[in-house]
Amino acid sequence: MDSPTDSLTEAVLRGAPADELERAPVPADFVAAHIRQEDVGIFDGEADSDVRRSLRVGRVPMPELAPDEVLVAVMASSINYNTVWSATFKPVSTFGALKRFARGGGYAARHDLPHQVVGSDAAGVIVRTGAGVRRWKVGDHVAVNAAVVDDQDPVTQHDGMLGADQKAWGYETNFGGLAHYTVVRASQLLPKPGHLTWEEAACVPLCGGTAYRMLVSDRGARIKQGDIVLIWGATGGLGAFAVQLVKNGGGIPVGVVNSEAKAKLLARLGCDVVINREEIGIGGDVAAGADTVELAKRLGRAIRAELGEDPHVVFDHVGRATFGISVIVARRGGTVVTCGSSTGYEHSFDNRYFWMNLKRIVGSHGMNLNEAAEMMRLLDLGAVAPVLSEVFPLAEVGEAARLVQQNRHTGKVGVLALAPSPGLGVTDPQRRAALGEEWLNPLRSTSVTAPAPEPVG
Repeated sequence: MDSPTDSLTEAVLRGAPADELERAPVPADFVAAHIRQEDVGIFDGEADSDVRRSLRVGRVPMPELAPDEVLVAVMASSINYNTVWSATFKPVSTFGALKRFARGGGYAARHDLPHQVVGSDAAGVIVRTGAGVRRWKVGDHVAVNAAVVDDQDPVTQHDGMLGADQKAWGYETNFGGLAHYTVVRASQLLPKPGHLTWEEAACVPLCGGTAYRMLVSDRGARIKQGDIVLIWGATGGLGAFAVQLVKNGGGIPVGVVNSEAKAKLLARLGCDVVINREEIGIGGDVAAGADTVELAKRLGRAIRAELGEDPHVVFDHVGRATFGISVIVARRGGTVVTCGSSTGYEHSFDNRYFWMNLKRIVGSHGMNLNEAAEMMRLLDLGAVAPVLSEVFPLAEVGEAARLVQQNRHTGKVGVLALAPSPGLGVTDPQRRAALGEEWLNPLRSTSVTAPAPEPVG
């Protein structure tokens, strides 16, 4: 991390009180991971869209703050797959989304720039609040929910994710979380649990909230006690949170992974049944085809051999490579819940197994603020653990994103922004000690021992 060159950054790192933070001038620019419009097309015709070529780290201008926004000094962030999409300009360039957003005029016009600061997770310290912000103040320690919603749209009062103008912060907006500073709406803020480090808190909101909506919310699968839940990619960010939510809810998680090493990691999360798909002949690029039914039956036999029943729910975010199997392997009357398609958006499946067996497919996107808050509450209670696996400095964000791009990671890959080292930010060391480092770091190769608490870390 660059040494602080402005008084506000220095005050944040020193743990200065709110009144000092308010007096320190906001810097004119700041360090951020960003992509540039001039690079759109650099991967055309190439087999490998290496995100290390397009993700830049450098200084960008500080945006003006809208009345309903806050400026957060970002201590840590994490990598989500949407950053890979942004950095590869696929399936579409996100600069188009920024231009559409900007057409709304007013403060939205700020987002149409020749660069985009990316990243959809963050934890940090509020250093400025807009004139219309009521529930938050300078000095608060927060995590950021990625859903940007229009609170003047009537449907948002029912469910923020139903609004036509809902956007993913740091993907469909500018000024994302992989930076020293970020601008977010007050309606995105969540209190940071005091027993978590900055990087642990930053790894939760997007994947944790998404998994909560998919499985627990009444807008998702609504799992209940005794439900068998098949979870694809169970050691990834989404999957690792899903395993814990199913277990907490009295369900039976069945994790699918692609290696013996990942199978061993699942035991730390309390997964009841672990299936290495390589051992039953389900490769990484199955898609839909003549052998899909046979592969699904093979997976079904493996699950029944362990539990005697078929899954009530299938948790699918992989997409094209798994969806045809998911539809078949769910029990009669069962549910497939999907939130994404990292292997391709065009799904096909044998409809006989769907309609004749009275199954449901539930589409789930992101999470509303209440769902995000409920997930963070579970973290605050110590009922769910973060799923951080490793941490990179912001200067190496390209390497961090490359791990995710190539699926060589487990859990969540954290990125330190202003935090000078891992393990900082703990303000409730008693809770942390009671939970224990092993519980809080189930996917870390080595546990991080947090130092004594400091004002900001």
